[in-house]
Amino acid sequence: MRNRRNKRNKVSNKNTKIRLPEFNSIKVITCLCVFIGLVFISIIFAILNVFNDKIMQGVSIDGIDISGLTQQQVSEKLSDWYEEVALKNITLSYEDIQEDLNITELEPNENIDKVVENAMKIGRSGNIIVNNYEILFTMLFHKNIDTQINLNEDKLEYKINNISNKLPNSVVQSTYYIEGENLIIKKGSKGITVIKDELINLVKNKIKDSEDKTVIIPVKEVEPEIIDIEKIYKEIYKEAKDAYIEENPVKVHAQVDGVDFAITMDEAKKILDEEKEEYVIPLKITIPENTLEKLGEKAFPEKLAEFTTRYDATNENRSTNIKLAADKINGTIVLPEETFSYNKIVGQRTIAAGYKEATVYSGGKVVQGIGGGICQLSSTLYNAVLYANLEITDRSNHRFLISYVQAGRDATVSWGTVDFCFKNTRKYPIKIVCNVNNGLLKIQIYGIKEETEYEVELQTKIIEEIDFKTNYIKDNTLNEGTEYIEQYGSKGAKSETYKILKQDGKVISKELLSTDTYSSLEQIVKKGTKKVQQTSSEPQDENQQEQQNENNTIDSTFPVVKDDGYLITRND
Repeated sequence: MRNRRNKRNKVSNKNTKIRLPEFNSIKVITCLCVFIGLVFISIIFAILNVFNDKIMQGVSIDGIDISGLTQQQVSEKLSDWYEEVALKNITLSYEDIQEDLNITELEPNENIDKVVENAMKIGRSGNIIVNNYEILFTMLFHKNIDTQINLNEDKLEYKINNISNKLPNSVVQSTYYIEGENLIIKKGSKGITVIKDELINLVKNKIKDSEDKTVIIPVKEVEPEIIDIEKIYKEIYKEAKDAYIEENPVKVHAQVDGVDFAITMDEAKKILDEEKEEYVIPLKITIPENTLEKLGEKAFPEKLAEFTTRYDATNENRSTNIKLAADKINGTIVLPEETFSYNKIVGQRTIAAGYKEATVYSGGKVVQGIGGGICQLSSTLYNAVLYANLEITDRSNHRFLISYVQAGRDATVSWGTVDFCFKNTRKYPIKIVCNVNNGLLKIQIYGIKEETEYEVELQTKIIEEIDFKTNYIKDNTLNEGTEYIEQYGSKGAKSETYKILKQDGKVISKELLSTDTYSSLEQIVKKGTKKVQQTSSEPQDENQQEQQNENNTIDSTFPVVKDDGYLITRND
């Protein structure tokens, strides 16, 4: 029975046919045609783009649409945009202090050509399939290329240091100077300082912002650096050397005064262990036998530059301060490649050193301060140094406009925070000569002229004026209806200063020295609130009332105090 079934199954299997799926030639032909069509279109699309010399659709740089533009057109468009937006000044702000940061001074490098070259490569850098995909993707979803504007960070840090010194309650670093045969070390004090790295990043991010060009200065409170007596010793230690002059070619070697501690290092450290504001380390000074002064005119035969400003000779305190500081600087010799520091040469301005109180600016107000007037000396020296074509390494403008030099031509100083420094970039030593007499402060710089000398011209232009505000303060000691001008206001300004070098009357170079911002000085007016009691029932005569008001009001021709006490007449 089982054998019969097996035989039937075998017969049945022999008679069974295998069925294959039906072949649909129409679908295959259709798919093949579509594929060939796509390939053809893709090839045509690629060929068209190969000969296209314009940017693909949907491409932008820094949000600026550059679709369909040639490489030259893109470069011009970006250059115009950078000039209008990216290279505009950025305002750095902290409380009521505002400083303009000139981006062009920081040598921006936006590398436009490289960016445009990358934009041109879109849809052209791969094979046909990759290029077509990139072109279609860019057309549908767009592609933006961000540029990186690089700045000269050394110059940016220099600007930030100047701004940091102007901040209220800024940290005062420990400083030192040599006074006679003593090293005076002044201990610093805690205060705020700019967070440099954060501010640098904020500035870079703000450059391409077309709407808001203001950056709030980030600050932190810090302690002053610890006094490093061993570092100070290395900086001041010198062996005595005689001065001499070589001839053919001329080479001047200045004398070097020998400077050493008169005590051991351990004894010096023990002095610093005491909790004091000022430390005195005795020195051993060795004067060489031959000095440049003894060499006479051979060392400094020619006047290289000079600059003069006027001061109020009737202001005894201010005149005294100027003369004291000028005596410290007078005769100073600066060797080639040596850096001059105003604060280190002049030293701290104290009552003990002979300085007197004179008018200064402090906290946005005109007040009395020790050493008022010395900023006129630093500003006069600044101009003389510029005319001698020397390199300025540290200079800050005043917070407010001053009267004895133009805007952009001043150099403020403050012990422990703001210094004025320059470097002797000439081949030979220079000598600074100061003359203070009868209301004139003259500074001359002597040395040896080089083979190539330039005529220096300074130009300053005011690019914006800043109006002052008036602050009214109620005063119950003044009769109601009267006003007393406690402090006259003055306008602020923004300026640009250029140094032009000429030779035989032809301009060789024109350099932007600085962009400076001067705040406006607030006008303070006291308004009387005291009720006037009538002694009789009769009404007061109008003329008598006007006379009483005049007696309680300052005349509008009262002189305005500018900077360190120099007086000028107010021009309403």
